[in-house]
Amino acid sequence: MTLDIPVPPADARAERIAGLTETRVMRPEAIAEAAERRTRQDSLVGESGRLMLLAADHPARGALAAGGDPLAMGDRGELLDRLCVALERPGVDGVMGTADVIEDLLLLGVLEGKVVIGSMNRGGLMGSAFEIDDRFTAYSADAIAASGLDGGKMLVRVDDDDPATVRTLEACARAVSELAGHGLMAMVEPFISRRVDGRVRNDLSPEAMTRAVAIASGLGTTSAYTWLKVPVVADMERVMAASTLPALLLGGEVAADPVAAREGWRRALRLPTVRGLVVGRSLLYPPDGDVAAAVDAAVELL
Repeated sequence: MTLDIPVPPADARAERIAGLTETRVMRPEAIAEAAERRTRQDSLVGESGRLMLLAADHPARGALAAGGDPLAMGDRGELLDRLCVALERPGVDGVMGTADVIEDLLLLGVLEGKVVIGSMNRGGLMGSAFEIDDRFTAYSADAIAASGLDGGKMLVRVDDDDPATVRTLEACARAVSELAGHGLMAMVEPFISRRVDGRVRNDLSPEAMTRAVAIASGLGTTSAYTWLKVPVVADMERVMAASTLPALLLGGEVAADPVAAREGWRRALRLPTVRGLVVGRSLLYPPDGDVAAAVDAAVELL
């Protein structure tokens, strides 16, 4: 897949990666310095009350596929190119990712004035026997606060037949409380899941998503700083009626029909609790390769 927009040529990309690695080798403290210098927004949302974020935490869970390429997100240089293009588009508020991606972007200087959310539990590796035991292997609440980030994101998959579910629930509840203690957003992405032929599958029926939203909303000692991250499913009005918490729509896999996917987002964005989008592969790896156009079309919905 190739980009249909101006991107650094191969030698420039190689030079960028070499520069990042050289900094990591010779001046690792530069990461903390860049985080401390970073200009932050005064609030998560502006007067519109809307939020548009890019998602870039897939690689840390071993989920590298996008479209028809099983290793699309495996090339860090290309992923950074695409993120830089997307972050420059008007209306993009920020990014969500693991420390390695966020720190690359910090060193590249593209997170000034952006909302930055740290991804927290990436231990439930895609396709593994322990996938539901989604331990916190990335950011902690304290690290997010120390790095000057704006919040933390966690994945909560509830499998009634897997006892490991309760460990993930407990860890996420603790993270929600700790983030709230710092006055930072807790972005909770809930699903009801089960194993089908040995693979974890999310139940996207309205009934399952209503239950997932209800469970996620009750995590932690306070819900004051909790936002939800939810897919667009059938009967979204009934699903979102399960909570008063603000919600962001996720993008999921690259859609075969991007126009239909955007129309689903458009309808869901009319609901009072839905306040924006947090999308990764659908915008960073669109079928036609035009990242800028895909991002602009999503921003237009807001």
